[in-house]
Amino acid sequence: MPENKNIEYKQKVTPELEKEVVAFLNSNEGGVIYIGIDKNGIPVGVNDADQEQLIIKDRLKNNILPSCMGLFDLVLEQKEAKDIIKIIVAGGYEKPYYVKKYGLSEKGAFIRVGSAAEPMPTRQIEQLFSKRIRNSIGNMKSPKQTLQFQQLHIYYQSTGKVLNEQFARNLELLTEEENYNYVAYLMSDINNISVKVARYQGLNRVNLVESNEYGYESLIKATHQVLDKLNLENRTLTKITSKERKEQRLWNAIALREAVVNAFVHNDYTKEVAPKFEIFDDRLEITSHGSLPDGLSQDEFFEGYSIIRNKELMRIFKDLDLVEQLGSGIPRILQAYSKDCFHFSENFLRVVLPSSEPVTMQDTEQVTERVTPQDTPQDTPQDTPQDTMQVGELLKVFTGVHTREELQKMLRLSDREHFRKTYLQPAIEAGFVALTIPDKPTSRNQKYYLTEKGKGKISKK
Repeated sequence: MPENKNIEYKQKVTPELEKEVVAFLNSNEGGVIYIGIDKNGIPVGVNDADQEQLIIKDRLKNNILPSCMGLFDLVLEQKEAKDIIKIIVAGGYEKPYYVKKYGLSEKGAFIRVGSAAEPMPTRQIEQLFSKRIRNSIGNMKSPKQTLQFQQLHIYYQSTGKVLNEQFARNLELLTEEENYNYVAYLMSDINNISVKVARYQGLNRVNLVESNEYGYESLIKATHQVLDKLNLENRTLTKITSKERKEQRLWNAIALREAVVNAFVHNDYTKEVAPKFEIFDDRLEITSHGSLPDGLSQDEFFEGYSIIRNKELMRIFKDLDLVEQLGSGIPRILQAYSKDCFHFSENFLRVVLPSSEPVTMQDTEQVTERVTPQDTPQDTPQDTPQDTMQVGELLKVFTGVHTREELQKMLRLSDREHFRKTYLQPAIEAGFVALTIPDKPTSRNQKYYLTEKGKGKISKK
């Protein structure tokens, strides 16, 4: 594929890298820069991909204003057995961006014209600067300045990362006046943001049968709790015949996860309105405040281009493996559902995921599988969540987020397979234990923690 307005090839990291990134930041849809591919599109590779990625991240972090952290992503790819670095850049929300060294001028600000980065005219710089979104959550002062971040520390530790004393500055949790900003407020252990998961009987909002609140805590913890809750609701329907066993969940698990995380990351929190999640007999509705950002069309939205509303949140969610890479969420949803599932209004974006089978109180209170009796021998066992002595022992040793090795050590178990089959897997299936990286169960960074249901189970004993 030749270079175009969204694709740039570079044989190696050059002094013009920041210029190219700035041009994509100042565009509506962003773009991709490939390092290790020449101008003819031929892969030549990079020598030390890990070191090059560190250099690139450091340069973009320190040499571009406003901060572009959370607006770019680095991905290592293989093309013709050669290492290629892919820099994914989103359109920025605080245009105009510029190279720090040259300031906010034609020498520092650039735009994408065709396949080249060109100086931005002074008049356009002035127009964009006058429209710059200053009422972003990164610039809004937190309503409280005495904040604690124990939950955020725990989630970072669960991914093998440690927040140092400068974490508030590094994660952009401070305003220019050195006060905690609204991002810090959302990440703190206690806040006033309420996230609701509701279930209705029927097809409208008349008969509310269940309402859960997961707010008033770190947005990261609330996200995990909503994912846990909807994962429990997303039961598996099973039909066993004499020839085969068919399994299908109410909603596609990957699309569901992407829709939930997108709702949290891209929600407009400036009005202190949180996303909400509503289950009906025939669908799941996920509603976030704030429709498409200015400059982003629906076609560009569906193609995976993005203008990130909350770059600070995006960075933290990426750090914690809740977001895989920029621009991947919507295409993942569209692999399972049509564009008709997205509903845009002036102030909201709603994703409607139709259910593969009716969602009823009776179904969700029973077992996680449905079997057609006439197709199944009477002696076929039913799979149900396990609630055994071993599961109880496992729940008691949890003190936070743990690796499999840590849990086995605390239980003094040496047989990995026995631990998995008898302790861990039944606890996960019962909804007592959740994974920090649920869409990658075999990840080497995988860790486990108690769900609210698991904590409730312990408190009852």
